Parts: sequence; C-alpha cells; structure tokens
Amino acid sequence: MALVDKASDHTAGLRMNEKPSIGANKPFPAPLPPSEDYVVDFEGPDDPEHPQNWRPSTKLFTSILVCSGTFIVSLTSAIFAPGIDKASKALDVGTVVCGLGTTLYVLGFASGPLIWAPASELRGRKWPLTIALLGGGIFTIASAVAKDIQTLIICRFFAGMCGASQLTVVPGVLADLFSNATRGAAISLYALTVFVGPFMAPFIGGFIASSSLGWRWTLYIPAILSLVNGAVSLLFLNETYPPCLLAAKAAAIRKESGNWGVHAKQEEVEVDFAQLAEKYFTRPLKLLFMEPIILVVSMYMSFIYGLVYALLEAYPFVFESVYGMNPGIAGLMFVGLIIGVLLACAFILFGQITYAKKLAENKGVPVPEWRLAPTLLGAPVFTIGLFWFGWTGFTSQIHWASPAAAGIMIGFGVLCIFLPCFNYIVDAYLPVAASAVAANIILRSAVAAGFPLFSRQMFQNMGIQWAGTLLGCLAAIMIPIPIIFRTYGPMLRGKSKVFS
Repeated sequence: MALVDKASDHTAGLRMNEKPSIGANKPFPAPLPPSEDYVVDFEGPDDPEHPQNWRPSTKLFTSILVCSGTFIVSLTSAIFAPGIDKASKALDVGTVVCGLGTTLYVLGFASGPLIWAPASELRGRKWPLTIALLGGGIFTIASAVAKDIQTLIICRFFAGMCGASQLTVVPGVLADLFSNATRGAAISLYALTVFVGPFMAPFIGGFIASSSLGWRWTLYIPAILSLVNGAVSLLFLNETYPPCLLAAKAAAIRKESGNWGVHAKQEEVEVDFAQLAEKYFTRPLKLLFMEPIILVVSMYMSFIYGLVYALLEAYPFVFESVYGMNPGIAGLMFVGLIIGVLLACAFILFGQITYAKKLAENKGVPVPEWRLAPTLLGAPVFTIGLFWFGWTGFTSQIHWASPAAAGIMIGFGVLCIFLPCFNYIVDAYLPVAASAVAANIILRSAVAAGFPLFSRQMFQNMGIQWAGTLLGCLAAIMIPIPIIFRTYGPMLRGKSKVFS
C-alpha cells in the first residue's frame, strides 16, 4: 500500500513540474488564444448573407416552396376521408375502422415534432423538410397500394409523422426570413395553407373517389405532389437557419485560409439526447400542466383544430343524407369555409398595420396580448356560425345555401381564433418558444385525431340541430378565454415559473 502511495506521489510530482506529452514524443503545445476570437458571425444587421437581408425574390420563392409543402401535408390529412366508404368495402372492414386512416395521420402530427423540431435546430431547416416530404410521399404510396387495413393505417401514421415536419419547421423558416414587423403577415399565409388544405380535400377527394380513378388515387395524387415538392426542395431550397449558415461560412474560411481554429457556435454544439428529450418532450409536458396560459389557450386551439376534422364527417352527412348530393358536389360546400378563412386572413393582415404601429411606438418591444385582438371578433362569429349550421342544415325544407353560408362564419372564426392564439403563445413564451409550440402541436393534434371517430355518429344519433347546438355551446363557453388573457395575461406571465 505504501509503495502505491509513493508511486502516486512521484507521478503527481512529475505532473506538477513537467508538461505532459500529447503522444508520439510530441511536446505539449503552447496555449491557444481564446476560442471566441475564432468564432464567425454576420457582419452586422445589414449583412446580405443573413436570410432577413436576402433578395425579396429569394425570400418569396422560399416562402412559397415551404408553404406549398404545408398545403400538401394538410391536404393529404383529409383527402382520404371521402374515399372511406369505398375503401372499407374494398378492404372488407367497417367504415369506423377505415376512418382510422384519417385519425392516425393526424395522430402522427402529434408525435412528429419530437423528431423534426430538434433536427431543425441541429441540422438546419432544409434537410428535415426535404427528407420528411420525400418520406411522407413514400409512405402515402405505400398506403395507396395497401392490400389490408393494417398496412394502410400504419403507413398513414408514419406519413403523418413525416408531415409534422411542415407544421413544426416552416414557422421557423419564416422566422428566419422575416423580422418582427413582417413575420405576422408571413405566418398568416402559412396558417392559411394549414386550413385551406383540409377544406379543399373533401371536394377534390370526393370527385376522385367517385370517378373511374377510385379511392386509391386519393392517396396517389398527394403522394406525387409530396415527392415533387420534396425533389424541388432538394435541388433549390436554400438553408435559412442562421447558425447553420455561419457553420458553412466557417467551413469556407477554414478551407481558404487553412486556419483550422475558425468555427461557428453551431459547431460547438454536442448532441445530448437527454437535453433534447427535456426540451421537446419533458419540458412541453411540464409547460402544459404548469402554465395556465399554454394549457387553456392550447385547449381552445385543440377544439378549433379538432372541429376542422369533425366537419370532414359532418358536412358529407348533412349534404349527402339531407340534401341528397353526391360526394363531389357535397364536398363543394366546403368552399364556404375556404371563403371564410380567406376573409379572416385578409382581416388579420389588415390588422398587422395597427400592430406594426404599436410595435414602433413601443420601440420594437412586442406585447403578447396585442396578438389576441382578432379573436375578440372571431370567437363570437365562430359560435354564431356553428348554431347557424346546426339549425338550418337538419331539414331539406331549408335551402342548402343556408348551412353552406354558415361555413363562411365558421371558417372566419377558425382562423381568427387559431392564428392569434398561436402567435400569442410564441410571443408570451419566447425564451422557450420551441417547447411551447411543441406542447401546443402535441395537444391539439392528439385531440383533433379523435374527432373523426365520433363526429358522424354524433350528428346522426343526436340529430344535426342538437349536435350543432352542443358544439355551439362549447364555443360560446370559450368566448371569454381571449378576453381574460387580454386583461390578465401580463399578470399571469409575471407569475410564470418560466421567467422566475
């Protein structure tokens, strides 16, 4: 024991008095300068390499490309619904079981952010978006050629998981490209694609399913669109994530100068799976249960988002069974919802002028509660639309145009509630925005996935007027939510544990 101690003391003495060798008889090198001296950065706020300073044409092309991918994903989520009846006969299963093709796709939206959100921060925006689009197209083709229901619904789930990349990453792309003053308009157009897709899907899918092409082409066509968009993204989509752009800049400088010490902050990041799980799974769940703002607003958004998929079953039931329309014509009744969403988008964009003035007056510092202004109109309009639809669509003695027109108010309310609430969560929890958005997507997608399973039965068993009344009453109960947060939001945020 004493010998061991003496040997240890001798080794310790050598280490104290001599610099250790680094191997191969090489002496220990001289100390390096601080690593911060070799970290690359943008030249300043006007650096043309920063995405917010790109040419308007480049920013427009990038925005259209990524938002069109979002439209394809949202279209794919609902386009299979009109073909459920024929698919159930072809696969010899009940329509409820076959309806899992829609449910599991939307459920994939809830699980996908756990993959794509951290990937977008580690590897940038381009590759998660591109890989997900190509993967979603492949899984959708697999669903189209399925010979049994198990293959169809499993592949639909993985297609939805890939589609979640668009819902999760595209807002980040738009945040990379646009400043606070213009980002609201860009996010409005993104939200438009999120809702126009499911509202266009019923009449597109209805005409396809009832044509000679058959129900399988309700899957082939969106798969082709997804693969084409993925291929275009692979070839032409520019990376927009500033840390990854700086990493590329550092690599170019290293190659040109031969100075291996030049690097970007992004290159210092080590993949820590425990930390990623905390940020995108554990922390979102904590935020949901510990932050009243995130929980209540996300529940409200979940109801709105779920209703979009409930209408995929309710509209065909009303206009086919009550008014005797074929699936394609019945799907055209969703045009009212699309008109309402477009009007809401115009209303929100017009409101951005007022928001920009307030932002300028407040020296560029945003107040999250400003985002909720459109909900003060959207919430009651949405509620009126639901009552209107329920109490005019239950009998053919009332012209079909009346329940179809109610869709304008429903669509207007959907976007006027959903988009401001989404922006409110981001602004209110900016330091943990990624986790807050992940919490919101997980909850709203999980809730929305269940709506297609019971909405047709609810309208059939309760009666159209009473089912509409139930949904209208739930919407009415939620009208005070944005009013409460407009008034007490600052106080609640002040008590938040996130900022303590």
